[in-house]
Amino acid sequence: MTDLRTALAWVTEGTDLCRKALAGYDDASYGAPSLLPGWSRGHVVAHLAGNAEALGNLVHWARTGERTPMYSSPEQRNAGIESGARLPADRLTAWFEQSAQTLHDAMTRLTDAQWRADVVTAQGRTVPASDIPWLRGREVMVHAVDLDAAVRFTDLPEDFLTALRDDIGARRGESTPAVVGAPAEITAYLAGRPYTGVTTVDGSPAEPLTPWL
Repeated sequence: MTDLRTALAWVTEGTDLCRKALAGYDDASYGAPSLLPGWSRGHVVAHLAGNAEALGNLVHWARTGERTPMYSSPEQRNAGIESGARLPADRLTAWFEQSAQTLHDAMTRLTDAQWRADVVTAQGRTVPASDIPWLRGREVMVHAVDLDAAVRFTDLPEDFLTALRDDIGARRGESTPAVVGAPAEITAYLAGRPYTGVTTVDGSPAEPLTPWL
């Protein structure tokens, strides 16, 4: 498991990558397609903003002991993304910034004991609160790429890519074929994102996977 300080640094770096990508975005920019099928850039950013608020619920849970689920339901999560994607550009950018800052501030106030408190993810997994920065870090890093604004997996930190490959591999399971290629491209492949030069061990082109995260 990634140590807490490293994961928090990835949250900061990934947020900065997203922030730079969003600089100057107008309504047309947000309406352009992202790398995720069926989602505009606006959908990606609305998802990130909502995710920050949802993880903030888990931080509250860890701090107070009050059970606070990430979302009230999958329908509520999806509705928030759809409505957020339709916001004017300035309001959507502001939502991203405000939600990211609020989550950052809340995480900095947790004590060592509170980081060890158990919380439950949207997928129903019970994890220590110290997993929250990793959950957020992978969101902002991967979705910075999904914005299709110049960030690629090759731009992400090597140690983050290693952790992400391990995480995705564990969740996709043994059905995922063994592949060879550059580490960043293998990570993109496992995440179900565009990749180049990834083949199976016999040299055949790797078949694309469905998007993860």
